[in-house]
Amino acid sequence: MSKLFDLTGKVAIVTGSSRGIGRAIAEALADAGARVAVSSRTQADCDEAADAINARHGAGTAIAIAANISEKPNLENLVGRTQEQLGPVDILVCNAATSPYYGPTLEITDEQYHKILNNNVLSNQWLVQMVAPGMVERGAGSIILVASLGAYIGSDMIGTYHLSKAALVQMTRNLAVELGPKGVRVNAISPGITRTHFARRLWDDPNGEKTVIGRTPLRRIGEPGEMAGAAVFLAAEASAFLTGQSIIIDGGMSIGPAR
Repeated sequence: MSKLFDLTGKVAIVTGSSRGIGRAIAEALADAGARVAVSSRTQADCDEAADAINARHGAGTAIAIAANISEKPNLENLVGRTQEQLGPVDILVCNAATSPYYGPTLEITDEQYHKILNNNVLSNQWLVQMVAPGMVERGAGSIILVASLGAYIGSDMIGTYHLSKAALVQMTRNLAVELGPKGVRVNAISPGITRTHFARRLWDDPNGEKTVIGRTPLRRIGEPGEMAGAAVFLAAEASAFLTGQSIIIDGGMSIGPAR
């Protein structure tokens, strides 16, 4: 059974992995045996996260490469340095995202709209274009896009963010069809409301948190580490016949109101 989740010898890139869900995923992949490139916008934050992984698993398990996902040369540097220092990329986790606007869709500016779509959709397209050819050449690989429960529900306050995440779910399907015959699997993780800095405004207010908990059958908000197991599963042999799917991890919120 342990071999089903063994990632020994695998190389992974995880964007947005200096904190929150991305960091939990990077740590879990390393726990399963992978070597991981930790990446976010700030080098110091990347260093801290990579150092913590190396302290637990030994030097060289993780490397830290800062990258702004809105800048294509940054991502080219991320992929290039990962390949130089760790080897060919077997696992790509596109987790980094942005949500610069909170309010009605009718009032969002063009700049904010473009930023959401560029950072949350186009940056993932760039990364896949950079990494997938090597996977195709080797006939194996796992690409994991981090979408959201928001891909499946409407919103009157973060509608464009939800739109971007719905695009990722469809991107998952399209890429799975395209890359499946070449041995590369593509899946998504769609977290519900999770106790991260990124989602703070959705749970930090006591009344807001009470409302969220009341709509969630498990009666609590998710924790970052509870999203990481799905990433290990999707990266490992355990999911060898799974592609084009989005796993919703939301404590049951999507199935309807709790009683």
